[in-house]
Amino acid sequence: MGTVVNLNKYRKKKAKAAREKRADQNRRLHGRTTAERARDELAKRKLERTVDGARLDAGNRAEVDVEPPASKKIDTSYDDGDGERPPKD
Repeated sequence: MGTVVNLNKYRKKKAKAAREKRADQNRRLHGRTTAERARDELAKRKLERTVDGARLDAGNRAEVDVEPPASKKIDTSYDDGDGERPPKD
């Protein structure tokens, strides 16, 4: 005869091993030390300062006045100040 095996214990042991394996994978993928996060934050701030320092001022850009086409203009001659349109005749 063979050895008697408790299937509940076997199933629980197998599930625990799978959870530990997944936890180990997550630690490798997502786990970072405080020093690593601080280093990345410092690099991000330095990059933002560099980019902001290289931007052109608003005064250096060419200002262009663009009018909408005549078909897109809104007729406001009917407005008497109350925000409602007069009834159509």
